[in-house]
Amino acid sequence: MLAPRCAACQVPLDHPSAGAVCPRCWDAVVPLTPLGCCSVPPHIALASAIGPYEDSLKNIIHALKYEQRRSIARGLAQRMRAAGGEVLQGADVVVPVPLHRARERERGFNQAREFARHLGVRMTEALVRTRETAAQADLPATRREVNVRGAFALRNGISVEGLIVVLVDDVSTTGATLNACAAPLLAAGAQEVRALTAARASLRATARRP
Repeated sequence: MLAPRCAACQVPLDHPSAGAVCPRCWDAVVPLTPLGCCSVPPHIALASAIGPYEDSLKNIIHALKYEQRRSIARGLAQRMRAAGGEVLQGADVVVPVPLHRARERERGFNQAREFARHLGVRMTEALVRTRETAAQADLPATRREVNVRGAFALRNGISVEGLIVVLVDDVSTTGATLNACAAPLLAAGAQEVRALTAARASLRATARRP
């Protein structure tokens, strides 16, 4: 019987029970420092990610999202928690960025929700996506803000008044989606909105995307 292969590098796993990604691929992820208020979108106070959206980390995220390797989410969440200590400190709730129901039905799950469940802070699905939007990765930076503007709203019956909220997603590039999500939270009285993602992509790297 053939041993299962690493979801990122496809090398046979020495210890399959330890997870779908080999230690070498996890160790290859380059850590990033948090982004402060001068480097993040206007509605985001602080942001952090495990590492850049490239090489090993990119392969790991792709395996989760497009190859249905859902078990990878826990390992990514553990590393998000470690990388985002400053972001999560003092937070009241974590809020996953919602997918449109058609996109979630097609994929079978929302990866942001899977991350948020394992971050050690109470998760609240405070947001709904009010309309389907084009995939941000397919758009130039100049169109991303317009694409998601007004695309998110506070879920009925949810209160975030006075809370420190951490938005959770898989990848951030320009921060347009995070900013669009933060707007209704702040309008509803949230004290502060921060962001924690699995990866941070550069526009140059996105432009090379096949």
